[in-house]
Parts: sequence; structure tokens; C-alpha cells
Amino acid sequence: MIKTDILIIGAGPTGLFTVFEAGLLKLKCHLIDALPQPGGQCSEIYPKKPIYDIPGFPEVLAGDLTKNLLEQGKQFEPGFTLGERAETIEKQDDGSFIVTTNKGTKHHAPVVAIAGGLGSFEPRKPAIEGLADYEDKGVEYMIKDPEVYRNKRVVISGGGDSALDWSIFLADVASEVTLIHRRNEFRGALDSVEKVGELKLLGKINLITPAEVTGLHGDGKIEAVTVTKDGEESRIETDHFIPLFGLSPKLGPIGDWGLEIEKNAIKVDNSRNYQTNIEGIFAIGDVNTYPEKLKLILCGFHEATLMCQAAYRIINPGKKYVLKYTTVSGIDGFDGSRKEAPKAVVQAIQ
Repeated sequence: MIKTDILIIGAGPTGLFTVFEAGLLKLKCHLIDALPQPGGQCSEIYPKKPIYDIPGFPEVLAGDLTKNLLEQGKQFEPGFTLGERAETIEKQDDGSFIVTTNKGTKHHAPVVAIAGGLGSFEPRKPAIEGLADYEDKGVEYMIKDPEVYRNKRVVISGGGDSALDWSIFLADVASEVTLIHRRNEFRGALDSVEKVGELKLLGKINLITPAEVTGLHGDGKIEAVTVTKDGEESRIETDHFIPLFGLSPKLGPIGDWGLEIEKNAIKVDNSRNYQTNIEGIFAIGDVNTYPEKLKLILCGFHEATLMCQAAYRIINPGKKYVLKYTTVSGIDGFDGSRKEAPKAVVQAIQ
């Protein structure tokens, strides 16, 4: 039985930052994640994709953000159960919880924080005959390592941020990038749409709209795609076909825990501390919902901070916590490390 103060389900950015905020309150954390490594989607789906809205970082790669968060929380010695999915939860007589994974690993904690991002997810796949035959043979639904596409011909299909961003990124990596979308209008950020337009004029991106990929060809691996535009078919030779139509999120077993669910997300009380309808269980990050919710990493960081304050009160009933800025109090790690700002030198004036 693994025992901890806060059991965090989900080791994405929000879950990892929770380790730091809890550590400041002298609370120990353990994280469960179905993925084999920490970082959530930032590690599994787009580790090389730049993120531009993290405070203090004009630009940071998703994978580097994960590394920084792990380094920031390392001093508080979090535990990890990776490659296992949180399956069941049982509330104990004292109000604590036992969470068991699909592999039978049991975890005991007085507070559970669900930080599972989108939950378990799978890519939305286009309805193209024989698509499954080419999966991992030139057809990919997510980009993990852009270097795989170095000097290769790539066809990307989709009209959202992911399709636009990766088309822009791969324009300097692949030998040829073709972006296909069924409409002339895109759903992505305006600056990304404008950038794709610029790269089209420079001849670095082939843009085909409104059109769809309707057929795949190749002997054992992808070699070409059929594109249908205005009722006419054409054939484009390619080494990779990447349909980026987003992910279909699923809460998985967490959806059966008696939590209040709305549109595949967990309802929480955002007026206080992001607690669910079950006392002692919180939901933070993209997995939760409340009025005016924004699914941004920085919002998850804020939610984690307030949640940890509530967890402290549950774990230490009647004990008052006085907030002190880290610039004043410093940071004492569970590993014996100490970080503090240099003290001013007091000297008498002669």
C-alpha cells in the first residue's frame, strides 16, 4: 500500500506543479498516470511543440516545460506509479481514500486530486478506406519527434491549431509539406493562419482547400494519397500522412466514481477550491469544468495552488497556515535542500 498526503491522478503539467505547491505546505504527493512517463500530452503528443503562454517563458517546448516542472518538484520527492490507470476508488470510514490501479497497485491518501487533463484519449480518425492498414506505416495521428520527417514529404490534413502549427514547424524540416483542409476557413489562431499564408506564397507549404484526402496508396507503407477537390481527384506522392482532427476525450473509469459530470468533464466549485461533489476529491486542470472555464495550462497552475491550500486544511484540521512568500521564507526540500534569497548585509554608517 502506497501512502501519501495528496494522491494526484495525472502527471501532466498541472499534476506536476501540484507537487511543488503541496511541498511548500509540507505535504507529500504521489502521482498515478497511465502513460509510461510524466508530462501528459506535453510528453506523449507534442514534446517538440513550442508553448507561448507560460508566464516568464516567451517560448518553451512542451517537453522542456515537463523537464522544468520535474526539476522544480524534485526537492519534494514525489512518488510515481506510471503505466497504470486509476481504476477504482473506495472512501474509508475516516474520510480518506484507497485508489487501486488496473494492475492492482493500491494507494491510500486523505486527499485525491484528479489532474487527468482530457482523461484517456484517442485520435479522431477520418473515414478513409484502408486507413488502419497504414497506421505506423506512414500514417500517424500525432507528432512526437519532428526529426522523423526530416527531408521527407508530408501531407497534413486538418483545420485547427495543431494542423496549422505543425505545418509551420515542419516547413523547415520536411522536404515538402502539403496542408489539406475541407474548408477555406481555418479554426486556428489568426497569426498561425497568416503564417501559413505567408509560407504558401514562399513556396514552403502547398495549401489545398477546400479539399479532402479520400484515398491511400502504397505497398506495405504509405506512398501516395488521393485528394478530392471540387469533385475531381488528384494524386499526391508522400512519405507520411498525418490527419490532425483532434482527440476524443474519455474520462475512463473515473467517470464511474460518483462524481458530477458535465460534457465529459468533472464539475467543481470554482468559487472556493475546485472540490468535486465528493468531499476530499478535487479536480484541477483540463479535466474539470465550471462557468467561464478556460482549458489553459496556466489556469491549471492557479487551480492547483488553491486546491493545495484546501488539502492542507483537510489534512491539518484546526491548524492555521500563514502564507509566506518564497522570497521571504525560502524553500526547504524534503531531501534536506534549502533555497533562500541572499540576506542583506547590515552595516553601520560611520
